[in-house]
Amino acid sequence: MKRHELERLAKAYRAGKVPLASFCAQVLEATQETPAKQEAKKPATEILPDTSLDIDRATRCGFPEVVYGEGKSVETIVRIIEKQREHGDGSLATRIDATKGAALKEALPNGIYNELGRTFRMPNEIKPWGNVGLVTAGTSDLPVAEETRETLRWMGIEPVFIQDVGVAGPHRFAEQAGKLKDADVVIVVAGMEGALPSVAGGYLACPVIAVPTSVGYGASFQGVAALLGMLNSCASNVTVVNIDAGFKGAYLAGLISRRVQQASK
Repeated sequence: MKRHELERLAKAYRAGKVPLASFCAQVLEATQETPAKQEAKKPATEILPDTSLDIDRATRCGFPEVVYGEGKSVETIVRIIEKQREHGDGSLATRIDATKGAALKEALPNGIYNELGRTFRMPNEIKPWGNVGLVTAGTSDLPVAEETRETLRWMGIEPVFIQDVGVAGPHRFAEQAGKLKDADVVIVVAGMEGALPSVAGGYLACPVIAVPTSVGYGASFQGVAALLGMLNSCASNVTVVNIDAGFKGAYLAGLISRRVQQASK
């Protein structure tokens, strides 16, 4: 029983329109768990041989649990994916090397392995939605960008993808910025000094999620320089995720885009 229904019932009882016995019976019916209600309830966790799978995450957080592939065996990942499919969830595994990707492809032939992005996902029957931009500074940033793009595809979003428009040739981004003017959110993937998100932020009227990569020479400190540069961006609409965290940037973008889409309906 929803709150407004309970309030209506209580007012009717107070006004003498509903007998006490009927009032109590309706409240008890609404609050007690009948066998039918208990049967309909799904467990929040599935216990597998070496995994506790959170199968309620899509209800709580918007999207199902994602498998971090490093350190997990092929058998474990296959068990997780098969259990997710039983519950109607789409599956995505990140940080999957080529050997593991080939084994997963053999076990799950319908799966899609992206060797560059090191992701493995099962295709979803999701109606395309969302308006997300994905921008890379250089070709060397593509592995992280591909992890980002595959995550968005798992969520049902095909991003507007613009690549190799780093600040060494700043006119390149300016020439293509118009493609992103209607985006709900834009993800910018960059290494070296990490300047591109600030440039993008100066052109765009939407959140910009900066993803620093570990691309660069010695003083880039495997992406720390890009991370610090992005954290110190003077563009007010730029926020930052961890180094090489394409999945995280995409997940946040998906949540933002979904809220924007829902608000516009």
